Amino acid sequence: MGLTDLLLRGFRIDWEEIGGESYLREIPAIAGLGELTFTKPVTFFVGENGSGKSTLLEAIAVSYGFNPEGGTRNYRFSTFDSHSELCDAMTLVKGAGKPGWGYFLRAESFYNVATAEDRYSRDGGRPQNYHQKSHGESFLALAQSQFRGRGLYLLDEPEAALSPQRQLTLLLEIVQSVKAGGQFVIVTHSPILLGVPDAEILSFDDGPVHPVAYEETDSYQVTKLFLENREQMLARLLE
Repeated sequence: MGLTDLLLRGFRIDWEEIGGESYLREIPAIAGLGELTFTKPVTFFVGENGSGKSTLLEAIAVSYGFNPEGGTRNYRFSTFDSHSELCDAMTLVKGAGKPGWGYFLRAESFYNVATAEDRYSRDGGRPQNYHQKSHGESFLALAQSQFRGRGLYLLDEPEAALSPQRQLTLLLEIVQSVKAGGQFVIVTHSPILLGVPDAEILSFDDGPVHPVAYEETDSYQVTKLFLENREQMLARLLE
């Protein structure tokens, strides 16, 4: 899949639409970001907590028409309105053609989405009974049922509910969906998911958003350091 085949090619931000006192101007990775171009069917956002990854992903999702708390573009429910003004200042650059499907999947509001899924299924859909499964089982089951090939899929820390083995399963689901024309933008700290072949990794650490190699991510480096030097690291931490 080339740049011209992507459903979402990028976005532009008009900072004149954002208040002068907005907290968005205090986030180094986002402040002053005028535009961003997606070059791969899978793009990862990485960085420390609070670096702006989820804020930017949420703005993309809302601008694209997704419910802020997650779900498809048909979902309309709200338990707490927390999304920022960034979506109002954002203009998406879309590719040719319409996506066949799409989903905004975020770990922090998954319970609310699962509840909405159950409610919508009673109106003629196929019951998924997500609340009858464990968190990890239901999270993966939803991903497996919603990744339907050509579509835009936005995932916010999907590894939060998944064991390492289930993360490998999710990685496979992502790769298979990409082969069928899917595009993903994913916020993650998982060194497993970051291993998706030929993905672009964008770091939100150390200034403006910029590309990094897999081996340069903190997720990879800290995990590798711990696995190779566990006793020394623990001894130093526990002194």
